[in-house]
Amino acid sequence: MGSDMTITWQDFEKVDIRVGTITKVEDFPEARKPAYILHVDFGSEIGIKKSSSQITDLYNIQQLQDKQVMAVVNFAPKQVGPIMSECLVLGFYRKDNSVVLATNDLPINNGSRLL
Repeated sequence: MGSDMTITWQDFEKVDIRVGTITKVEDFPEARKPAYILHVDFGSEIGIKKSSSQITDLYNIQQLQDKQVMAVVNFAPKQVGPIMSECLVLGFYRKDNSVVLATNDLPINNGSRLL
């Protein structure tokens, strides 16, 4: 998909992007590509959701603990090896295929929605 694809405001409103805090990070040795299992707290309305994230090139477990991230929370859950991934943590690919997480520059309440 290139930048020449136009969507409507109604299309954008369907994507529920929220901020959450990573509360637990686990190694994911069963993943085909190196990954972590992230447990992300999206506040009392949504709760904690798990995500498989291929972000091991740039982040270690200590760097991820308590980090706020952006994620799509309204995708259908997806089986990834032995875990059910419940949200899509957002990031950007660099030229070397490593992923830089989409984060906020100031603290935000967990569960706050991108507008």
